[in-house]
Amino acid sequence: MLHALSLTANQDIKSRITYSAHIKPLNDDDLQAFIIRELEQAKMGISTFDENAMALIIRSSEGNLRLCRNLCLASLIEAARETQKTVTITHVNQVLVQPHWRSHEQLIKQQVT
Repeated sequence: MLHALSLTANQDIKSRITYSAHIKPLNDDDLQAFIIRELEQAKMGISTFDENAMALIIRSSEGNLRLCRNLCLASLIEAARETQKTVTITHVNQVLVQPHWRSHEQLIKQQVT
C-alpha cells in the first residue's frame, strides 16, 4: 500500500492521508525526571527550581509535556527578571495568573463575576 501511494499518480491521495494519536498524560515522576534531565543538559543545577515550585509546575501541567516545558521556561524568565538564581513558587504563580495559562472556562467565570 505504501508503495502504491508513493507513485506519482497517487501523490494527491497521499497528501490527504493523516494520522493522529492520543497521547496519555505523563505521571508526576516522569515530568520531574524530564525537568531534571533538561536542567542537566543546560548545565544548570537541579536546585534551580525549589521544591514548591517544582510541585506546582508538575501539578499545573497535568501530565502535558509541552505545558510543563513552557511553564518551566516562563518561570525561569520571571526569576531572571528579578535577578534570582532559584525559581520559587512566586515566580510560577506570576506566570500562571497570565490569561493564556488559564482554561477557557476559568476566563469565562472571571468575566461573569
